[in-house]
Amino acid sequence: MVYRMIFNQSAYFGRGAIQEIPGVAKSHGFTKAFIVTDPVLVETGTVGKVTDVLDAAGMPYEIFDNVKPNPPVECIKDGVEKFAASGADFLIGLGGGSPQDTCKGIGIVAANPEFSDVLSLEGVADTKHPSVPIFGVPTTAGTASETTINYVVTDTANRRKFVAVDPHDIPLVAFVDPDLTDSMPRGLKVATGLDALTHAIEGYVTPGAWSLSDCLSMQTIRMIAANLAKSADGDVPAGEQMAYASYITGMAYSNVGLGLVHGMAHPLGGRLNVAHGVANGILLAPVMDYNKDYTGEKYRDIADAFGVAGAYDMPLDQARQAAVDAVRDLTVKLGNPTTISEVGATQDDLAGLAHDAFNDVCTPGNPRPATEADILAIYTSLM
Repeated sequence: MVYRMIFNQSAYFGRGAIQEIPGVAKSHGFTKAFIVTDPVLVETGTVGKVTDVLDAAGMPYEIFDNVKPNPPVECIKDGVEKFAASGADFLIGLGGGSPQDTCKGIGIVAANPEFSDVLSLEGVADTKHPSVPIFGVPTTAGTASETTINYVVTDTANRRKFVAVDPHDIPLVAFVDPDLTDSMPRGLKVATGLDALTHAIEGYVTPGAWSLSDCLSMQTIRMIAANLAKSADGDVPAGEQMAYASYITGMAYSNVGLGLVHGMAHPLGGRLNVAHGVANGILLAPVMDYNKDYTGEKYRDIADAFGVAGAYDMPLDQARQAAVDAVRDLTVKLGNPTTISEVGATQDDLAGLAHDAFNDVCTPGNPRPATEADILAIYTSLM
C-alpha cells in the first residue's frame, strides 16, 4: 500500500513566531497581505499584534473580517470579491477554524474561479491550481487548519456543513505562536482542546492510519491528556503545549482522515449552529464506545496515555472500556455538555441529523462501518 503525506512547505513555532511573517513573505516575493480574520479578534487586539509586525516591516495589508462561526458560503464569496479588489498577492488566515477555513475557500476560489459557487468544492474537489499562497496563523489550539488539506463550509440555504478536501488548499507556511492563544477564554480552550483530542483519537483509529500518522496522533493524545485540563484552568506552559499538540495532530488527520465523531458533529453545526469543538466533546466518548471492538489494541495506548495503571496488562475489553471512561471523565471534568439536548437538539431534529451524518465525507473513515440507523441510535441516546 502507498501512503501520501502532505505538509506545509515550512512552519515556525514558539513565542514570537509571528515576527517571522514579513521576512518569510519577502523571501517569497510577496508584497501585500490580505488578512482574513473575525471581528472579535479585531476588537480584542489580536489582529493588531500581527499588523504591528507588518507595519514595522513596511509591508502593506488589507483586513477582511467578515467571518462568521461555521463559515457560510456567502462569507467566502464576499472575501473572493474583496481579495480581487485589494491588489494583495498572499493571504493570512488569522484565527481559529472559521477564519482559516474562510481563508482557504477564498484562496481556492480566487485561483480556481470555476468553483465560484463554493458548493461544488464539497468532498474531494477537482481543482487544477494551488490556492493563492496562504500563511496560517492560529489563535486557538484545536482545529489545526494551518496545516491541513481540509476546510469546512456551511451551506446556509440547506442548513448543513460540508467538508472540502483539497491538497491545493494547504497553507504554504504556518506560524504557531502561543502568544496568540494565551488569551482564549476558558470555554474556547475546552472546546478547541476537545476538537484536537478528537482529531488525534479519530486519526489514530481510522483504517487509513499507519506508522507515521500513529506517531503523530499518539504523541498528541499524550500531550492533550497531560495538558488540556491545566490549560483550561489558566496554566500558561500547558497552553503552549496545547498549541503545539493541535498542529501535530493536524499533520496526521489531514492525511489519514477522521471518522464518525466528525461525521456526526458537522450536522450539529450545520443545523443547530453548535460550536464544532463542543459537538465533538459531546460525541467523542459515545462514539469511542461504539467503535471499541473494532480498534485492535489501540485503546490500550489511549488508556495508558490517560494514566490508566496496567493498561497493557488487563484484558483487552477492560482496557478499551478504560479508554472510553477516561475520555468521558475528562469531558465531564472540563464542563463540556454531554447531551445534544443541552445544545438545542429536539426529537424532531434526530432523523435529519442522522441523514446528514451518514452522508458526511468523514463518516466512511470510521473503524466500524455505521448505518444510518446506528447513527440515529447514538444521537437518540444523547438526548
